[in-house]
Amino acid sequence: MRRKGRYISETCLTREDARRWATGAECDIDRGARPKKIKIAGLKTLADLIDLHIADLGSVGKAIGRTKLDMLKLLKKDPVGKVAFADLDRLAIIAFGRRRAKGGAGPVTVGMYIGTIKTVLIAVTALHDIETHPDQIDLARAALAHLGLVGKSNERNRRPTDEELQRLFDYFDTMERLTIPMTRIMQFAIATAMRQEEICRVVWDDYAPRTRMLWIRNRKDPRHKDGNDQRIPLLAKAGFDAVALVEAQRPLRTNAELRIFPYNSKSVSAAFTRACKALGIVDLHFHDLRHEGTSRLFELGLQIQQAALVSGHKDWKMLKRYTHLRPESLHDFFDRL
Repeated sequence: MRRKGRYISETCLTREDARRWATGAECDIDRGARPKKIKIAGLKTLADLIDLHIADLGSVGKAIGRTKLDMLKLLKKDPVGKVAFADLDRLAIIAFGRRRAKGGAGPVTVGMYIGTIKTVLIAVTALHDIETHPDQIDLARAALAHLGLVGKSNERNRRPTDEELQRLFDYFDTMERLTIPMTRIMQFAIATAMRQEEICRVVWDDYAPRTRMLWIRNRKDPRHKDGNDQRIPLLAKAGFDAVALVEAQRPLRTNAELRIFPYNSKSVSAAFTRACKALGIVDLHFHDLRHEGTSRLFELGLQIQQAALVSGHKDWKMLKRYTHLRPESLHDFFDRL
């Protein structure tokens, strides 16, 4: 096709495909835009752009995280995925946010979906010169925030009491049929401030008993998805001896099993939730043990940089939300001094 001094060519499967592409290309040239390849010209809906975005990431070997991939799949299935991206305005995004909120999604989750839509639009616009309207996402976000459907997460400050911990320990120690040493795992979580997934993933080869150190491979980090290995000290000052807890697992070690705590992290979480329900302990999650462990480090008198060597946080802002000191801990601090 030649038009206004421009020459472009494409190979199409059918005559009708060629006609539609040529018409669209002529319109692009007439308004001063760059004509699109037929693969791009055939894209119509937000779902099409999501598929293109996934293909772009795959072409450079960039893996998509499970959470983001689940969000992209839901966006494709939702009515918003069937909206032509040329018509994807603030009203369509607001309607999507309302549907997600009505379905039980909280303000943080709705905000993540809105942010994912904007990421897709900006990426395909930059890479393929597809005309989208990311500014409409900002207007929709402002409206949804005004309605209270988009917002920041509430900072959680739940810490288990000593009495709650002892009740949980006693509960698990009397369950003869339980194959997971939940008391040991809970105590290890507090001693190391590790997440349940990390506890159930560490292997014997990464444990150094002489130096009392442990490598945590590919530790969770919102800024670095992969390769975030960290070497942490196994302490015995926060109420539980991390080294002793690891050594208690040694008699259970088999040649076929490389992990120190060879259990499913979801099973650990489920057992903890069932125990809390049975004991009437309200609003306590396994992840709160990480909060507890981090807070105990500060109650011991550690500085920010020292506590971060255990917890893995990169800066004070990230570490602060996991730190909730008990006022009575000051007595213990001054007694040690």
